Amino acid sequence: MSGDTCLGSALCPAAGHKPKAGGFKGSSLGNKYVRLNVGGSLYYTTVQVLTRHDTMLKAMFSGRMEVLTDKEGWILIDRCGKHFGTILNYLRDDTIALPKHRQEIKELMAEAKYYLIQGLVDMCQAALQDKKDLYEPVCSIPIITSPKEEERLIESSMKPVVKLLYNRSNNKYSYTSNSDDNLLKNIELFDKLSLRFNGRVLFIKDVIGDEICCWSFYGQGRKIAEVCCTSIVYATEKKQTKVEFPEARIYEETLNVLLYETPRVPDNSLLEATSRSRSQASHSEDDEGFELRDRVRRIHVKRYSTYDDRQLGH
Repeated sequence: MSGDTCLGSALCPAAGHKPKAGGFKGSSLGNKYVRLNVGGSLYYTTVQVLTRHDTMLKAMFSGRMEVLTDKEGWILIDRCGKHFGTILNYLRDDTIALPKHRQEIKELMAEAKYYLIQGLVDMCQAALQDKKDLYEPVCSIPIITSPKEEERLIESSMKPVVKLLYNRSNNKYSYTSNSDDNLLKNIELFDKLSLRFNGRVLFIKDVIGDEICCWSFYGQGRKIAEVCCTSIVYATEKKQTKVEFPEARIYEETLNVLLYETPRVPDNSLLEATSRSRSQASHSEDDEGFELRDRVRRIHVKRYSTYDDRQLGH
């Protein structure tokens, strides 16, 4: 039997009264109850329960350690009493139902360590590991909140980076009928790629940029390619924004960026083979290396007019 309420005035030590220290002669008590005050919570139990396992409590109640008592005879233990009832249940039955929340399990484990109850410590550690395996996210996707944060993430990443910028509110025109669906398809593809390559590529989201829907690909701290998924079209007497879903192009650039996995240095021949632009054969090796380092493939959906085949600007 245990009580979790705070001590009443009749049970508390009188003002100025100092707890008495002495050895506990529990061998003659058998199954008689002893009274414990654990951090202000009252508990009743027997010496037999307290001495069943080789713990600090056994040392206290077998006379090997001094114990403190107040003038009412309550044995004082200067620990939090929140989980002491669970401690007693484990000493009685060798098993308990652990708390559901990780924080409470950690608190219980801290008390079990203090009382040197190794079996309960092992139970808590196993439960925490199971919960970690159960709730540990498969991958974590940072969301950009400032340009400086984006710069730090990309520069500090040891992996290639794929960034999806989507901000539907950036548009000043109306959207075409399929644009919303295509925007969602871009987001869905981003989620699928992040699950597939989460151990090899850092995926980040940007919701504050100036574009509406744009993919960026980075390797070893620099931008390698960009796929912009929006265009402006002319409908009758008005302009509209169209969002495309260039799925094949996005897959291609994601695979290309894997060439920049560190610590492996990218193979220039592979980079050249996957580049959209051909370097001129007359370039020297040094010039070619410089071009590979500074080139960014920018793929934009061509802007066109529904009722006029001329490109914008002509």
